[in-house]
Amino acid sequence: MSLRLVLAISMDGRLAPPSGGAAKLGNVGDRRALEEALVWADCCLMGAGTLRAHRSSCLIHQLDLLEQRKQLNKSVQPPLLLISRSNPPLGIEPDWPFWQQPFARWLLAPAGIKAPGFERFFPLGPWPQLKQSLAAEGVKNLLLLGGAELTASLLAAGVVDELQLTLCPLLLGGKQHWLPPNFELPAQAWQLVEARELGASELLVRYKLKEDC
Repeated sequence: MSLRLVLAISMDGRLAPPSGGAAKLGNVGDRRALEEALVWADCCLMGAGTLRAHRSSCLIHQLDLLEQRKQLNKSVQPPLLLISRSNPPLGIEPDWPFWQQPFARWLLAPAGIKAPGFERFFPLGPWPQLKQSLAAEGVKNLLLLGGAELTASLLAAGVVDELQLTLCPLLLGGKQHWLPPNFELPAQAWQLVEARELGASELLVRYKLKEDC
């Protein structure tokens, strides 16, 4: 199974302005690249903190991309697997758009009480074990939508296979980095597999982790 991280970041590696809040990076080309990644995905992975920041997840809107998923015999939108350290997830309000979005909602949380509104449940455990469980469910392509702490834990576990980053022409400063402060990671080597201009001076780069890493 392949796990791809997709992010839009500033030139200094920030996700949002110093004051925080939901990221507002990326223009039309970046949105297209994101929806292309959603077509590729069999499931999306998101931390509860990211959901609290946005109150919704990403959807495919462009008709040609929806048709691509149909031709691949996939659901209209990939399922969303929410990761929470608490069960049920804390701070997820019932009036958020998340609950009306047209995708299956799965939950990865400590074993025990099962939260209403989720169709599938997975016990929280080691990341390699999760990949095996999802692969057994037919998930071959897993798309990571954030946030920073979840991304860091997956990178540290060595289970992220691809990085898809849109570099936006902004310098934001502050502490809203795409990886947590003082994050330590064993040296990893990545290979560039795609680079393309997205318009509006944005650049998409996609890397794969080298097999010997």
